[in-house]
Amino acid sequence: MPSITRIFAIIGPTASGKTALAIKIAKKYNGEIVSADSRQIYRGMDIGTAKVPILFPHHLVNIKNPCEDYSAAEYKRDAIDAINDILKRGKLPILVGGTGLYVKAVIDNLTIPEVKADPRFRERLETQIKKEGLDAVSKKLISLDPEAASIVDLKNPRRVIRALEIAIKTKQPFSSSRKSGPPLFDAVRIGIYPGKEILEKRIKKRTKEMFKNGLVQEVKTLLKKYGPRCKAFDAIGYREVINYLHGKISLPEAEEFINKNSINYAKRQMTWFKKDKRIKWVKNLKEGLKILRLF
Repeated sequence: MPSITRIFAIIGPTASGKTALAIKIAKKYNGEIVSADSRQIYRGMDIGTAKVPILFPHHLVNIKNPCEDYSAAEYKRDAIDAINDILKRGKLPILVGGTGLYVKAVIDNLTIPEVKADPRFRERLETQIKKEGLDAVSKKLISLDPEAASIVDLKNPRRVIRALEIAIKTKQPFSSSRKSGPPLFDAVRIGIYPGKEILEKRIKKRTKEMFKNGLVQEVKTLLKKYGPRCKAFDAIGYREVINYLHGKISLPEAEEFINKNSINYAKRQMTWFKKDKRIKWVKNLKEGLKILRLF
């Protein structure tokens, strides 16, 4: 087994202040950030994913076009490569993000089969979801693998479809592909959560700033370049603006839906993260820096 080396993992729901804390730590302790955000990997999706200007080394951001597939297995491989490279250069790797599976894949060394995407299979399930609703497909997954209910976001069509795809292609329960292996790194897990009321205020403020900074134009540019069928455009912030551009909802309604969907997403993120009792929770940047000094 490779030697265990310490890294920091900054975890939390959307708009909690993860990136601000990570940047402070990186500047203070000669660190480099490895993103664990399943949307910030895409080029051109900047405003809607709240990317910050990259002023120092920041890994696994802007590495794919929106229509390209990118699996958790690929992410794990790329993140481990980035972390080992940072360590080799004598710097501190800081894994930062709200995509729970990405974080867990790296710090718990999950065994994830590299199952290639099957467009026809996915299309059939997408058609079923449109006709019968997501619940019908979620039930199909649970019937094959009851344990999947505790590890898959059953409100997220992409996650449900991918879980079914892996289970059917490997002929193994999806949950069996999420077993932990020997740790590759000694990860200090810091969770940041300012509280429900503060988080909701931040989400609403951030949404207003996104529209002010040109979110609608960003979506128009992406649609013109890639077309409307990219899976990445189902992300919160993009699907609502696309519905507005297609005349299905008004602009104020798009803003309202982004806020509502972001708040619900934050709740699901916290449900996922609270299962990990090793995470040390802080409310703000000051508390985060204080606890990190102990390590």
